[in-house]
Amino acid sequence: MPSIPFDAVLFDCDGVLVDSEPITNRVLAEMLGELGWQLTVEEAMRTFTGKAVKDETALIEARTGFTVTPDWLDAFRERRNAALDRELIEIAGAPVAVRALHRALGGRIACASGADRVKVRLQLEKIGLLDAFEGRIFSGHETPRSKPAPDVYLAAAAALGVDPVRCAVVEDTVTGATAGVAAGATVFGYSPSDQGHSGPEALRAAGVAHVFSDMAALPALLAGWQGPSA
Repeated sequence: MPSIPFDAVLFDCDGVLVDSEPITNRVLAEMLGELGWQLTVEEAMRTFTGKAVKDETALIEARTGFTVTPDWLDAFRERRNAALDRELIEIAGAPVAVRALHRALGGRIACASGADRVKVRLQLEKIGLLDAFEGRIFSGHETPRSKPAPDVYLAAAAALGVDPVRCAVVEDTVTGATAGVAAGATVFGYSPSDQGHSGPEALRAAGVAHVFSDMAALPALLAGWQGPSA
């Protein structure tokens, strides 16, 4: 394939590489229901997609009156991970795109997620991509600030030894896109539908350079990139 006009490609994980949001939000809705906050999976996805549950404790406490404890968060992660291990599938086209870009960039790709590292590794292993990102996995739980702050993308770029301005970021939510834009990267917004992803207009408003809907087309999109059209 033609050379890529970026020094590195930084991928979000949930909704970009793996179709995890329906599973995660089903478990979250079940557990919030046990606390008295009844909401559908779709409502949970609209409220929590792109955000770390640990960062939404004030909202949960306001709606339930329950003080979110580390034990409750651990129980959520355990139930979530068990469901992901049973049910998770890849985003269509993601493995092919990742392998192609890994080859084209000599391994200069990374996974920069707002999720905890255990979840990210579990998911990448489940879809057979852990080896492609080994040693280049970054979690917002391990940076001073989570998305929408740019910290996790800045950490990934620094570890790869590249300028964030020379990076392409692949995101599917406004929260993540805001982080990538704040890092100075060129952000590509994946939006196959509004279900579990931010819509095209919302992504553009957040500053993404281009919105696309077919992950398998990403390598060709990046190879042919000449900047946003006027």
